[in-house]
Amino acid sequence: MNSTEDNDYKVISLPKLNGLTPTLESTALKLMEEAGELAQAIGKFRGQSGEAIRMDEEKAVDRMAQELLDVAQVAVSMMFVLEENYDIDLRQKLKQHIAKLKAKGYIK
Repeated sequence: MNSTEDNDYKVISLPKLNGLTPTLESTALKLMEEAGELAQAIGKFRGQSGEAIRMDEEKAVDRMAQELLDVAQVAVSMMFVLEENYDIDLRQKLKQHIAKLKAKGYIK
């Protein structure tokens, strides 16, 4: 990749959480919960939740970023579950995912 392509990627590295025994089902439910919290933060900020907006823009966007990272952490946790409990090769799945995005014209 050249430097322009490098700038087209957001790389995030999140840890495997300790002291938990997640299952595929419990992690999927947690992912939905966190996605709901992100949606709630966005809805309140945009005034689409039926409630009066209670946060200024800076606080609301900060809250969205926090909730988005919670979603990402749970998604990463689910990746660990898939690798460890179902023998899924996520490196291969990532290659397939990138190929799919290229085929659809979402990335070059």
